[in-house]
Amino acid sequence: MEVTFLAWRDPWHPDGGGSEVYVEEVARRLVERGHTVTIRSAADPGRPARETIDGVAHVRRGGRLTVYLRGFAHVLSPRGRRADVVVDVINGVPFWSPLVRRRGVVALVHHVHREQWAIIYPNWKGRVGWFIESRLTPLLYQRVGFVTVSRHSADDLIGIGIKPSRITIVPNGLDQEVIRSGPGARSPTPRLVVLSRLVPHKQIEHALGVVARLRGEIPGLSLDIVGDGWWRDELVAESSRLGVNDLVTFHGHVPESQKQLLLARAWLMVLPSVKEGWGIAVTEAALQGTPTVGYASSGGLAESIEHGRTGLLVAEPSELVSATRSLLTDRITRDRLSVAARRRALELDWDATADGFEHALRGRIAVSGRRR
Repeated sequence: MEVTFLAWRDPWHPDGGGSEVYVEEVARRLVERGHTVTIRSAADPGRPARETIDGVAHVRRGGRLTVYLRGFAHVLSPRGRRADVVVDVINGVPFWSPLVRRRGVVALVHHVHREQWAIIYPNWKGRVGWFIESRLTPLLYQRVGFVTVSRHSADDLIGIGIKPSRITIVPNGLDQEVIRSGPGARSPTPRLVVLSRLVPHKQIEHALGVVARLRGEIPGLSLDIVGDGWWRDELVAESSRLGVNDLVTFHGHVPESQKQLLLARAWLMVLPSVKEGWGIAVTEAALQGTPTVGYASSGGLAESIEHGRTGLLVAEPSELVSATRSLLTDRITRDRLSVAARRRALELDWDATADGFEHALRGRIAVSGRRR
């Protein structure tokens, strides 16, 4: 097949996250299976406009919003029409592919953005965004197959009008090379870690609040924040306001090897997101034997975390503090969660994810026929 992904960002973009990792990992494996794959995403000042990585052609054009115009124009072009299937990666805003292409379109949705619209744009922009996602997208994509990463995200899609028969759940995987290397060394002193994009709806302020509350109770406590984003300055300011600058390290984007080291050193991952489709950070930490504490209301974390077995799910900030305190001071429970978290993570594999995604693509082509 010739496959084109239309994506807002790629994994190397400053705002890239789990959705972009998913697309890249699947795309690489589709190439290994003999398919031709192109990912079209927004321009990144640090990357060339065109390059090929592991056989995947990357084309970067447009900005935060104009990337959608660029992607739509490509679908209209002769080259875009030659693709057997277009994967429209919907991160709140779609690429509108079905307007010009009636066959061979698959929508990839990690999660529905109801909460994020209200947090990032608490004005008319957020209302317009939610109207597009909850009303226009279901109407325009009613004949399109959807792929999502969790049962919760599938239920949310059904809730906005997507037919269950059009939804395929293809969960995230994990890197087998990291699995083979085994977990890294744990820190002798209590360390927390957050692996996330630094944006408001990840609520990393809550993790800073945990450190502020526990610094007098847990000697040697520290927090590593791994990742970057446009909300970083606000988080640095909040860290200063709470008086925890000496305990918190903002690492930014780091090489994969350093990321794994930081995940392994941590005693716990704290992930206070408003919304997650799955929470790939949870299973990456679990692979290093690091359990996670997160909010049950975030959706996908209720699937990536098995409460009481591979981590803990809580309802509010005060419970986030108490659950973190409990695990930091209870090594027996923490070790039990660590073993179970790693055991579950070992079951995940990007090859299996690619198998499921490839099957979904072939299914849409079989149903709709090849677009010429």
